[in-house]
Order: sequence, then C-alpha cells, then structure tokens
Amino acid sequence: MIDLSSLRAPGWQRVVAELASPAADDRAFMVRLLSALCQVSGARQGVLFLVPNAPRGESPDEAPADADPRAILVWPATPDLAAALERGESGEASLPDSAIERAADARSAVRKAAITRQSQIFGLDTDDMLYDSSGGKGYLIAVPIPGGSGGETAAAPVNACVTLLLDQRSRQALQTTLALLEVLVGYVHTHQATQHLRRTRSASAALDLAARLIASVNHTPNFKGACIQLCNDLSRQIGVDRVAMGWVGEGKGRESRMFSKVVALSDTEQIDRRMAMIQKIEAAMDECLDQEQPVMFPVPPAQGPNADVLLSQAIVHAHRELAASGANVKVASLPLRIDEKVIGVVLVESSAAGPIELATVELLQAALDLVAPVLQIRRSDDRWLVLRAWDSTLRAGAWLVGPRHTAWKLAGIAFMVATLVVTFVNVPYRVGSTMELQPREPRTVSVPFSGKIARLGASVEAGRRVEAGQVLVEMDTTELRLKAMESQSSIVQAEKEADAALKKNNLSDAQQAQAKAEQARARLELANHNITSATLRAPISGTITAGDLKDKVGATVEIGQGLFQVADLTDMVVVAKVDDRDISFMKEGMTGQISTKADPSREFDFVVEKIVPLSKAQEGKNSFEVRCTLTSSAPWFRPGMEGVARFNTPERSLAWIGGRRIVDQMRLWLWW
Repeated sequence: MIDLSSLRAPGWQRVVAELASPAADDRAFMVRLLSALCQVSGARQGVLFLVPNAPRGESPDEAPADADPRAILVWPATPDLAAALERGESGEASLPDSAIERAADARSAVRKAAITRQSQIFGLDTDDMLYDSSGGKGYLIAVPIPGGSGGETAAAPVNACVTLLLDQRSRQALQTTLALLEVLVGYVHTHQATQHLRRTRSASAALDLAARLIASVNHTPNFKGACIQLCNDLSRQIGVDRVAMGWVGEGKGRESRMFSKVVALSDTEQIDRRMAMIQKIEAAMDECLDQEQPVMFPVPPAQGPNADVLLSQAIVHAHRELAASGANVKVASLPLRIDEKVIGVVLVESSAAGPIELATVELLQAALDLVAPVLQIRRSDDRWLVLRAWDSTLRAGAWLVGPRHTAWKLAGIAFMVATLVVTFVNVPYRVGSTMELQPREPRTVSVPFSGKIARLGASVEAGRRVEAGQVLVEMDTTELRLKAMESQSSIVQAEKEADAALKKNNLSDAQQAQAKAEQARARLELANHNITSATLRAPISGTITAGDLKDKVGATVEIGQGLFQVADLTDMVVVAKVDDRDISFMKEGMTGQISTKADPSREFDFVVEKIVPLSKAQEGKNSFEVRCTLTSSAPWFRPGMEGVARFNTPERSLAWIGGRRIVDQMRLWLWW
C-alpha cells in the first residue's frame, strides 16, 4: 500500500472557509463568491450582473428593454474598484461596457441563464451552445445565482448572474469546472441562512427587550410613572449614563409646529424645564423629531464596515452641543413611532469608551417600535374623556379624508353639508308663542244684594264638582224679612189714608196716599225678590275653579261681588298670545301642538278656532290673542295652566327660517 497523504488541495480549505464565514452584507459575500468562482475556474475575467426578474420561459430576444442586466462587479478588479472595495464602499454603480470583455455576449448569456435558471456554456466563436470539443477562442460560462431563501433552487428567482471568460479547454474539463462552480454557488444558501439567522437573533433580542420594558411599564399606575420606569429600565438594560424621554406636542399661533417636551429622566423624579441641560435635551429631541430618524453623535462613517449612510448624513448641531457638556459623551436619539407617525423621542447619553454601536441603536429602535403603542394607550387612558373622543374622531376622519389637516377637512365637509341642508331641506315653519288654558264658558256666581253670608252649601269649595241648581251659598234674609213686614204695614196704612181722604172728597190727599202705597209695594216686591234670590245656586254643572268662603260665613259682602266661578273642565280652549311679527301666518283651521309646563314631554294637538283682531300691549310688545280648540286632552288639565304653543305653517327652508327675523328687521331699517 502506498501512502498518498501528501496529496493536498490547500486552496479549497481557504475557499470553503471564506465562503462559509459570515459576511457583513450581501455585497461583501458576492465579492467573495465572484473571486472564488474566478480562481477555481481559472477565468480570465469574471463579471457579476444584477438581473431583473423576468417571466420564466420568455425568450432572451423578447425581454423588455428595462430588464437589461447591469454589471456591478468585475474580477480581477481595476485599481480604482479595488481601492473602493478595500474602503468598504457598497454602492451599486453600473460598470461601463469598456471594462467588460465581450460585453454583448456576456449580457446575452446572462439573459439566457436567468430565464432558464440553469448554468449556460457558450463558445466564443459561435452563437450556439457548446456540445462538442472542437477548438475555438474560448468559452463563456453564465452561472445564475438564486436570490430566494429556502425551497427548491429551480423555483427560486434569479437576482444575479456571474459570467466567466475561460480559455480553450476540453469538454471534460469544462464539465468538471461547471460542477465546481455550481457547488460553490450553493454557498449562497448558506449565506442566506446565516443572514436570516442573524436577523432572527436581532429580532429575538429586540422582542425580548420590548417584552421586559412592556411588562415593567404595565405595572405603573399612570403615564408619567410608565415613562420614568421605561427610562430607568433602558438605562440599566443597555448600560448608559442617562436616558431621557420626550413626548411630541404641538405649538399654538405662530409657533404651530411639532416639538418634544421632556416627560421623564432616568433616576429623576422631578424635572425643571428651565434648566439648561433640559433645554439642550429638548433641542436634541427636536432635531431627531424634525428628521424622523435616529440621530447619533459622533456621526458614524459613511464608508467602511460599520458605515451607515443615513445616519452619517443626519444633522447633529443640537446633539453636538449636548455632547459638549461632558468629556467623551456620546448621544443617540431615537423616535417613538406608530406606523409613520412619531409620537415621542428617546435620548440616550453614554460616556463609556468607544462609540455607541450601530447594533445597539438598531436593537433599541426595534424595541421602541414595539413599546410605542403601549405608551400611547397609557397616555390616552390618562386623558379626559372628551379629548379621547376627539382623538378617536380625528383617527376616523383621517381614514376618510387623509392624515393631514384632518380637523380642518372635517370642518369644511361639515360646513358644506350644513350649507346644503339649510338651503335645500324644507321643514314646517313652527311659529311659537306663550299660551294659557282657559275654560270655554266660565260662569261667575256673584252677590245679588249687599248683606251677610248665612251659610255655605254642602261640600262647596274650590276644586269640587257641582251640579246645575246645587245650593252654593245662602244669604242672611232677616233684615229683608223685616223690611218686607215694614213695607206691608206701610201699604195698609197708606191705603187707609187714601180711603179716608176719598170719604172727605179730598182727591189730592187720596192721590198722595195711593203713591205712598205704591212705594211701599215696590219696597215689598224688592224685599221679596231679594229673599227669593238669597239662595245662590250653581248655574251649570262643572267644577268650582275659584272661590273659598269658609272664613267669610257671617261676613258682609257687597252687591256684585264675585263669590264662585264654575266651569266645565272637559271643554278647554287654548288662548295663545302671538307676536305681531308672526300674526300674518295665522289662519283659522291651522293645526299645531301645545306643551304645558306641567308635563313638557307630552304634546297635544289643537286647531285654530278664532283670531281676536285686537292687539294687547304686554311687556313692551304687541300680541294678538288666538283661541284654539284642543283635539286631544288630558284629565289633569286645569284652567290657568301655561306653556308653549307651536303653529304649523307651510314648509320653508332652514336658511329662510333662521334668517327671517334678521331679514325682516333689515327691511324695516332700510325702508323709507
């Protein structure tokens, strides 16, 4: 047996180690892959093309113009490109065709490989694919590089393609070279898995940090406590000197712009916004808010392994001024975002050696994006219900009219709708006036002669129902009876005197005596009439609506003095006092409704019965009495009840109803 252990392939270990090691990004890996493919295949030149996705099975000749492959890397690199790669520049500027050998053939090969998703070999002395080992000027190999992760390679989309320019070699050597190239291209999946694992770990770390922060925030009683707890936890979790949190507000008047207000500092209970340090922190937060992106000082480089183009171009004047307050102070501010809206800013200060790592900033930003909705809910829970309702209205309106100037847009829409409604919507014009309920035919029982009240009828008092003819009051007739007896005796005496004068044939004395007798008879008739009318009876069946004489029994009353008022409460009328500005709308037969002060929740219908053509001045205004018949009633109606009457006039527009008074007054002022 012969020991062949001395046979080695030292280059393969280096190639495998280089391709399997983690790369900073996709471009760095593609540089390694291109170099490995060229070295293994012994190519004169290798070019990396970016290929837009094209429909599978489409002919290269039928590909659209904008799907033309774009060369971004070449091996061996030119001195300028090599220097750029050494500096870590990762731009994707297209290479000119002058830097690529047989550029037209290379692009055609790339199209073919991208569509078929298989490696292609072309002879440089013919347009056909190579199927024999005849001599020629060399070969062009196009190797597609899948851009998807996972799944079958044949189904993965082709995002890039490498073309290799080879010298003349045998068919078997080409087959071996092609097999090696496809094996090396398989390391793309290793790189994709590594990148996916790195992103998963980063997301896991951010999720873990966010979960811890949310758990601690939810144990606080209010929004302020939540902010302080968040700052304290962040300061301990990432090991920085100070963490500040600001909440976005909006200025008023000329300062109507968004600004950040410091609401919490780590390990600080009370905040005095008049302090210079707080003002510098707020200025730095405003700088982050205006740019709506993380801001770091010192600024990270724009080129190199740890470069970040966006952060390197950020404005950092306020951050530089804040960092100048101490030695070796590094500052980073990160926005608290919900979707595309920035609701706050978290600022981190550290004096540790070395800059704040970009990985730390990415971790914090991912965690804060998860914590921001929780903080927004905690702040909303601490606000007044009216403000929360207003915010909900604005959110709903933003879905309808867009997120910018939502309140003004909603106000404009509401104004436009209101204008259309008041202009074109007609409603019945309801003329209003005060009203009073009165019985249709009230009867007053008055004193027939001056005298004393002897007694009252049984159960006679205000509010009692009486029947027609029922005794209400009995007057004292003692004096009347005495006057009647006196008148009777005067009559007898006068008649005797008249008889005596006639016997003496004295006609004049007889006439005088007869006259005295007539006078006495008249007094007797008056006395008898008063005695007869001394008993006062109810004129109609109804209810006593006025009169309480319990304390006047035996008292003297004068003739004509009202004692009782009796009315039928089942027949009530509405007496409305209509302003003279509205009397022109009144017509007999018009309908309407009343509402009493006794029960404003109920309405009762009526019909206009009569318009009294006589105005009455009351409280400096003229009004007309309009009497109406009730078509619906209630058993609790009582005379004298007040309320409001509404008359149904023809339909008018809301604009006419609202402006009628103003227009009429302007007409009176401008009339001459």
